[in-house]
Amino acid sequence: MQPAPLKSAPQQRPTHVRHIVLALTVIAYMITYMDRVVISTAAPEMRKELGISLAAIGTSLSMFRLSYALFQIPGGWLGDTIGPRRALTVIVAWWSLFTSLTSLAWNSASLVVTRFIFGMGEAGAFPIATRSLSRWILPKERGFAQGITHAGSRVGGVIAAPMVVFLIVHYGWRVPFFVFGAFGVLWAVAWFVYYRDSPEQHSGVNPAELNKIHSASGGPGKPVGHKVPWKRILAHPVVWEISIMYVCYQYSLAWYTDWFPTFLKESRGFSMNAMGLFTSLSWVAAALGNLAGGWATDLALVITKDVRRSRRMVGVIGFLIGAAGIYSATLTKVPQTCALLSCLAFFGLEMTVSVSWVIPLDIAGDYAGSAAAVMNMCGNLGGSLSTFLVPYMVKWSSWNMPLLVAAALSLVGAAIYMKIDASRKIQF
Repeated sequence: MQPAPLKSAPQQRPTHVRHIVLALTVIAYMITYMDRVVISTAAPEMRKELGISLAAIGTSLSMFRLSYALFQIPGGWLGDTIGPRRALTVIVAWWSLFTSLTSLAWNSASLVVTRFIFGMGEAGAFPIATRSLSRWILPKERGFAQGITHAGSRVGGVIAAPMVVFLIVHYGWRVPFFVFGAFGVLWAVAWFVYYRDSPEQHSGVNPAELNKIHSASGGPGKPVGHKVPWKRILAHPVVWEISIMYVCYQYSLAWYTDWFPTFLKESRGFSMNAMGLFTSLSWVAAALGNLAGGWATDLALVITKDVRRSRRMVGVIGFLIGAAGIYSATLTKVPQTCALLSCLAFFGLEMTVSVSWVIPLDIAGDYAGSAAAVMNMCGNLGGSLSTFLVPYMVKWSSWNMPLLVAAALSLVGAAIYMKIDASRKIQF
């Protein structure tokens, strides 16, 4: 009798620590937008109690965006220098504290100061989070990763709007700021305990998962603390193309984040509860847009094998949907139709986001945090200007004026995306 053939040892299955890291990052993105939506939803009640004008609210919201823009590069530098583990722990705890402190505001000046310092903390969130994923996520999963993280931020808006309305109705506008600040502190503790700056440092990563990550990304990345090559980053034309494009996007995002609830209530006559409902629907549309954009660019990359085309086509389509939706929402006289068309526009605009944040990973690798910080800084300078100018546009003309500007800038964003080449890597 012949001996039975020996069975080969079963191949080790990769662990899924990178997916848990991605899930934690999604929650962080959720918290960023939950903390922003609190004030935009609470703004009408805050104005009543504090006796401040629409322009004063606009100034405080604009100050957040200004500090958020100015501290993008320091935030990205911090993540690239000390590593995402420590950097995100510090900044999330920072902005969560000032989320809670917003509830203590007693006039417009105190609100401006609190929101400016809050923006300093949130500034590093997206660049550092992008850096945190650069060593963990496979290149073919980058579109999905950016789509689901940014979708998570928009889901934060979905969750926050009705929660804030409920808390305001039952406990007043100050309580939501305390509640949402606590969420961030809990996340910061969980992140510091679980996350590591590279897969090699994490005890839960087995050799199979480590090999999968390294074989796809070309090996281990540079050690934390490596000097950031700012001259090469700032000299690269794609960095400035995505930065100008992001100004066009952030103008419209600032409209939805800061003014859409007030617009629905004061211009279209919605009740507080209806305002909360349609604000939530707009964030649902935004989340779906992020998922669609991330999925579409990954699929296009698989089909075309062309990074340039796979990023470009999704960005152009998203901006065109945004422009059409905003313009149509402006023209309609039916409040519900206006709200639904606004949701369609937000869906289109958000299709561009996951693609925009993949491009720094495509061109900058380990320095994606710093490249993304430049893009987000420029974009949020535009968003800050948008938030500041909206009350004056409304005063000089009507609520239609900021919407028409948003539609025009969406067309400009589509035109810029036609030039962006994500295959042009920065040579370090």
